[in-house]
Amino acid sequence: MRHSASAFGFAFDALLDVLSSIIVLWRYSNAAAVHSAHREYIACVILGVLFILSSLCIMGKAIHDLATKLLPEVDDFLFSVSIVSGLVCIILAVVKFMLGRVLTSKALITDGFNSLVGGVMGFSILLSAEVFKHQPTVWYLDGAIGVLMGLIILAYGMKLLLDMVPRMRQTRNYERFE
Repeated sequence: MRHSASAFGFAFDALLDVLSSIIVLWRYSNAAAVHSAHREYIACVILGVLFILSSLCIMGKAIHDLATKLLPEVDDFLFSVSIVSGLVCIILAVVKFMLGRVLTSKALITDGFNSLVGGVMGFSILLSAEVFKHQPTVWYLDGAIGVLMGLIILAYGMKLLLDMVPRMRQTRNYERFE
């Protein structure tokens, strides 16, 4: 769907997923830092900031689409991309959650949450397109889902910052890794 707040959010979340995976790779890139609480907290703070920034972009686009009453245009190619990407994102989320629990890594669990949001957004594109196809009067569903997903990402990002910034400050003098 072109002009879709959900598709924009899905694309933006895909970019965020790549960035969050890079941050998790950085967090585990140094063998000496594998057990570093400070690195874990830094990674979570960066993820929190990225979540907040992406949520503002997603909500901005969704609110703009709702305010201008922009109707989504249905595209069959996006249906197949949404299904495949939604499934892959959910599988990645499950794997990241499992690894995060085994490694007790909040950064990896947060990366899994981001993948889960990507999967939900992929399927929300399908949902809003199908509803719009059968009920054009519900054109606002796509934008409403975009706002909702943006609020969820915003809340998670703010929670990350509130939890991790004090911990990062506490551990900054205890651990130094080059």
